[in-house]
Amino acid sequence: MLKNYYYVYILTDKNNSTLYIGQTNDLKRRIYEHKNKLADGFTKRYNVDKLVYYEVSEDVMSTIEREKQLKRWVRSKKNKLIESVNPNWEELKID
Repeated sequence: MLKNYYYVYILTDKNNSTLYIGQTNDLKRRIYEHKNKLADGFTKRYNVDKLVYYEVSEDVMSTIEREKQLKRWVRSKKNKLIESVNPNWEELKID
């Protein structure tokens, strides 16, 4: 049986000044949508399309809860999380 994977991810803009936290079951597709401005909303309005952090889980409910948790965090704590795996805030590539 195929496993399903779920992702919590953080995007930013080119200046790393605005953060967006989301969750999806297809990270590659979702990043494509953000980059190509296919959905109206926050990321399109603020040009937030640079992937700087993500987590993977096999449990959709834990992914949803993690997204909610990260959204409640203060900016400095989010920055530390990103920098723990991506200290230079480089754009992460998805295979």
